[in-house]
Amino acid sequence: MISIQEKHLLQAPSGLLQIPRLPQSSSTRGYAAYPSDLTFPIRFSLIIPTFNERDNIERMVARLSHLLDEVMPNDYELLVVDDNSPDLTWEYAQDLADQYPNLLVMRRQHERGLSTAVIRGWQAARGEIIGVIDADLQHPPEVLLKLLEKIEDGADLAVASRHVEGGGVSSWSATRRFLSRGAQLLGLMILPRVLSSVSDPMSGYFLVKRKAIAGVPLNPVGYKILLEVIGRGNIQEIAEVGYVFQEREVGESKVTWRQYKDYLHHLARLRIDSGRLGRWGRHLNFPVGRFIRFAFVGLSGLLVDMGLLYFFYDVLSFGLTRSAILAGELAIVNNFLWNDRWTFKDLAQRQSTRQQVLKRFLKFNIICLMGLILKILLLNMFFNGIHLNAYLANFLAIAIVTAWNFWINLKLNWRVTQVS
Repeated sequence: MISIQEKHLLQAPSGLLQIPRLPQSSSTRGYAAYPSDLTFPIRFSLIIPTFNERDNIERMVARLSHLLDEVMPNDYELLVVDDNSPDLTWEYAQDLADQYPNLLVMRRQHERGLSTAVIRGWQAARGEIIGVIDADLQHPPEVLLKLLEKIEDGADLAVASRHVEGGGVSSWSATRRFLSRGAQLLGLMILPRVLSSVSDPMSGYFLVKRKAIAGVPLNPVGYKILLEVIGRGNIQEIAEVGYVFQEREVGESKVTWRQYKDYLHHLARLRIDSGRLGRWGRHLNFPVGRFIRFAFVGLSGLLVDMGLLYFFYDVLSFGLTRSAILAGELAIVNNFLWNDRWTFKDLAQRQSTRQQVLKRFLKFNIICLMGLILKILLLNMFFNGIHLNAYLANFLAIAIVTAWNFWINLKLNWRVTQVS
């Protein structure tokens, strides 16, 4: 006999961050042997990402359920996606399941972050319309009905905005207002097409038609999932509804300086992906943005190699061969660490045990050694065979080997972390 709590607990999806074109069946959503009433599509799914929101979640679920029961009874679901909160938000939300039959809970134990929490929730959702709202009551639940009206009227995306008529912020300090507007202006310079399409691109309260983002690989950074939806989705018509951002009553704010850094990182990634290089990469099925990061890491490795060669050879007088071997290996260590934590971070996080990291490091060493052999062969071919200038021959050899190293690492090394 399956308990109510177990019935309403979803298994967190893994693998690619991509929304299915049609609502998933019960087997892929994580239900074991569930009644058929949980397998068919519904009209609306709302994701509530949480981390340490135990004191807010009951009031939020109660207000949302009351609103939605009036307009679409039994045709909606609320999905609490919790990042394994220390205050056991997910467990407390499960206990509410007998009071709120449209409430489902997902506990994520192997991933973190608001943007990926929202996408994982959408992957498990059954709704033709999908959306997101914060759990801390800073997003007024009553605005949800106006957003739904905009979608029903034909909008692909309906955004709750602080910067249109009826919108505002309750009691933000001048510093916070300045940072928010400054971040938006900076975004307009980096990614004008996306940032200019809505008045509040940093909003975390919106609804979108599933078909507008289904089947598109998503790759968010940080908290601003709306940027990802507009930047990568097939969004034709956008509507906005004003709302007043409320101050948090209980719990702690999760806004830190890291969120601003992630925001800039996200803008840069979308800029690359939406530009000519990105379009070329998609045409050839080549991850240009990831390759650029790999190339920057390679440049840092070159600097490490040259600096350590000078230290070992000129300062410590170790001998040229010995110094070159030590400098080269430490440069490889540098490159691996940066690639694991930056270039392939999203993949590496899915398999992060010490044994798995060591296995990747050993593979990386072997691939780099093969790359060195390839570079020497290419250098000799360009210089002795085609009679190119020695420095041009060396540059071409490095460029080809860098692309080769990246592709082999992606397919044979970090690829293992993509398995669900």
